[in-house]
Amino acid sequence: MLFDAGGILLLPDPTVLAPLLAPYGGDPTIEAHVRAHYHAMAAKSAAGSGEGFWHEYNRAYVQCVGVPSVDIDYAALVLERTRNAFTWRWPLPDSVTALAALVAAGMPVGVVSNASGQIEEVLHRSGVCQVGDGAHTSVRVIIDSHVVGVAKPDPAIFEYALVHFDGIERHRIAYIGDSVTMDVGGARAAGLHPILLDPFDDHPEADFDRIRSLLELV
Repeated sequence: MLFDAGGILLLPDPTVLAPLLAPYGGDPTIEAHVRAHYHAMAAKSAAGSGEGFWHEYNRAYVQCVGVPSVDIDYAALVLERTRNAFTWRWPLPDSVTALAALVAAGMPVGVVSNASGQIEEVLHRSGVCQVGDGAHTSVRVIIDSHVVGVAKPDPAIFEYALVHFDGIERHRIAYIGDSVTMDVGGARAAGLHPILLDPFDDHPEADFDRIRSLLELV
């Protein structure tokens, strides 16, 4: 199994974003911000937006946490200016548990993420995983798009990971992500088996596999 990082193992830190958006009417609870991420990713996917365009995400996110319509544009701008690569650091508890259980069961595992050169360090510092031996779950490889110079949905990014899964046919390798455009599209183009993490059933008409939690994979 290969995993995306953002939205799968880590979320934009709600302990940062909740107080950021509260003055604009945003719900300050962790639960509201977890929900908002997946709602916003569904909006981003529906618009067909690639990695570099987050306008729909930002507007959908602030709307989902309860920012009133009169303040959506400004709150979305504040979110855009604040949410950066280093705020993708809040580990999803179910995902951390599931990743450890899968590796303990002998499942070959790696991470392939569109990132900014920081994702391997953040996964380690957040207590999620590292390559090889260490304090956290050991994975075979962590691929960062900034490091390798290619990003999803370009299927070429997966080739950097697949060399660590020698002898396993690629159609038997699942890629778990939270974006229809970047993750499902990229995995399909690479010949992998896409699985969308869709905890709130935002994609009921999907023609691909969906799960509500990584624990379902266990």
